Amino acid sequence: MLIQQNVDGSDFFNRSWAEFEVGFGDPSGNYWLGNELLSHLTANNSYKLRFDLQSRVLMTSYWYYAEYSTFRVLTEADNYRLQVAGYSGNASRDAFGNSHNGMMFTTYDRDNDLSSVNCAVFTGGGFWYERCGACSVTGARSVGWFYWGGLPGGDYLQSSRMWLQCK
Repeated sequence: MLIQQNVDGSDFFNRSWAEFEVGFGDPSGNYWLGNELLSHLTANNSYKLRFDLQSRVLMTSYWYYAEYSTFRVLTEADNYRLQVAGYSGNASRDAFGNSHNGMMFTTYDRDNDLSSVNCAVFTGGGFWYERCGACSVTGARSVGWFYWGGLPGGDYLQSSRMWLQCK
């Protein structure tokens, strides 16, 4: 099941808490499933998470993946706090779990990160930020924040997808 898709690194994900809560976009383009549905679906811990990451490299692009055997999003009462662990993949390093596990969701109108700035404002998109993080698949390319740190083909992304997969 598709959770997120960012096809162009635009500022499409610069959305409010209420919008991230219910979801927005179209699965054939830029898309977010919705935090409330993510919380309900992952409550019994029966899903794993997969990222498909297309690196933006001059004249060519490479695809990488990162999988997490544990993925859970808590309820709104806990600000959709993330629980993620069990990295595997060819994305070179765990840029998501290491920096985002245990973080609450942040949007431009609800700052729950640990940074002195609102990371959603700084990067151009809502996400589970710690201190603006080692990856940002909802960030805007125009401000340089659509990336996955440590990708072998270069940190900056052309596109990204997040998938729920049954365990």
